[in-house]
Parts: sequence; C-alpha cells; structure tokens
Amino acid sequence: MEERSAGVFSGKVGAAFLIPALFFIVVFLIFPFVWIFYLSFTNQTLTGAAAANPQFVGLANYARLFDFERWMRAGEFGSSLWITTRFVLGSALIGQAGLGMSVALAFYRRRGFLREMVYTLAVLAWIIPEVVVAFCWWAFLDWRSGTLNHILGSLGLGQPDWLFDHPLLSIIIFNTWRGAAFSILLFSSALETIPPSYIETADVVGASAWQKFRDILLPMLRGHVLTDLILITLWTFNVFTPFLLTGGGPVFRTQLVSIYTYRTAFKFFEFGKGSAIAVVMMLINLALAMGYLTMLRRRRVTA
Repeated sequence: MEERSAGVFSGKVGAAFLIPALFFIVVFLIFPFVWIFYLSFTNQTLTGAAAANPQFVGLANYARLFDFERWMRAGEFGSSLWITTRFVLGSALIGQAGLGMSVALAFYRRRGFLREMVYTLAVLAWIIPEVVVAFCWWAFLDWRSGTLNHILGSLGLGQPDWLFDHPLLSIIIFNTWRGAAFSILLFSSALETIPPSYIETADVVGASAWQKFRDILLPMLRGHVLTDLILITLWTFNVFTPFLLTGGGPVFRTQLVSIYTYRTAFKFFEFGKGSAIAVVMMLINLALAMGYLTMLRRRRVTA
C-alpha cells in the first residue's frame, strides 16, 4: 500500500514538473499553429476594411494559391515553390551534403594544422550572424567593386554581374558555404565510429579508395546520411537569409517560398493569404520529414 501511494505521489510530482514545459509548448507552438490555421480561412489584413472586420472566406486563400492559370507566373506561389525546390536540391542535397561528405572523407584519419583550419573556418561560417554573412557575400559578389570580379578581371576572365545574371546559383553557393559545417561535423563524427580494422583489412587486400567508400564507409554511413538530409532539407526549405543578399530578385528569380510568405504577409499585409502559405509550408515540411523518417525506419528494420 505504501509503495502504491509513493508511486502515485511521484507521478503527481513528475506531472507538476511537466506543467511549465507543457505551458510553453501550448503558448509558443500549438496556439500559434492554431491561430495561423484559423487566419488562413479569413481575409484578415493590416489595412483596409478587413483589418477591423475580417470575414470568413473558406478556401478562397488556398484557391488563389493553387490557381493554375497563374500558378507559374513570376512572383506567384507555383514559381516560388519551383525556385525553392531547385534551391533545396542544389544547396542542401548536392551542396551541403556533398561538400560535407567530401571534406569529412578528405580528412578521415588525418590530423594536423590544415584539418583544424578547415574545420574552424567552416564552423565560423556557420555561427557568424546572418546579416554579417550576407553583407560579406554581397561585397564578394558585387559587380563593380566585388572581390571575386577583381580577381576574375585580373585574370582576364570577365566580370559578370553575379547577382543579376546568375542569382539562383549565387544564393545556392552562398547557402552551401554557410551551412556545410553541420554536414562536415556530422559525417566526421560518424566516420570516427567505424572500426579502423575494417579499413586496415581493406588495405591489406588491396582495395581501392572507391571500393572502400562503396563497400565499407557508405553502408555504415547511410543512417547518418538520412539524418543529415532530414535536417538540412528542412532548414534549407525554410531559410530566409538569401533575402538579405538579393531581396528575392531580380524579377522574382530568387523569391523562395519563405520570401514569398514574408512579402505577402508583411509587405502587402495580406495576413489571411500569408497564413495559407504558412500552412502549406508546414504540410510540405511534415511530408518531407515523414518521408525521410519512413526511409530511416525501413533501413533499421532491414538492417
């Protein structure tokens, strides 16, 4: 009886300790989501008649987003979603994951000044404030006075206007440079868990570098690769930093969905439509996360 009473008491104490955490979850996560979901069915604005008396409009905001007659026009939701898809593929899947894996493999089982310098610079690029990073890259890519064009001009290779002629490529390289540190550190840590005897045995039998990567390293890193892809895909899909570099231009050519949401809600003050975009983004994020987690779960079952 005393043990049962002690168990009930400890359960109540545990629940009491959880109350503050549950409160913050409700206030900062659940309530904002419910409120945004509600606003997406209204014509709420910051100015005009709808600001004081918003009306329920049902699925009208979603119908505007998925109006396929204007779906792929510059500055519309479909165009922004396509730009974001290419940005995620180039920056996250190919850029950050590929660069992170390459750097981790290049310095696998190596120590020295060069390794420490590369890792330190990568982490610095990751932790420096976004505004500072964007300003530095603008100064690097500027057409007239940018460092890159000064170097290219001195070599006789021309001086392209990177932010105008190649805006999407510019922000892909920019975001890859900024975010690759996470993949580098993740894959480096994962490689350290592989028993050295595996590689030593492969060396004895004369396996090539590609064979060691294909048959030993990659199979043992697949779980970490999926984890990396889950996180960097979600981060890149929602990133807003390129706005500081290009403002979404020129002519909406770098208007990611995050920038489109910002413009709709905080430049044109259409909170209802902006909330509808946010809900669609949350659903896309959920689908991406569920897809990756399903693959990870299947791998664990078959392993």
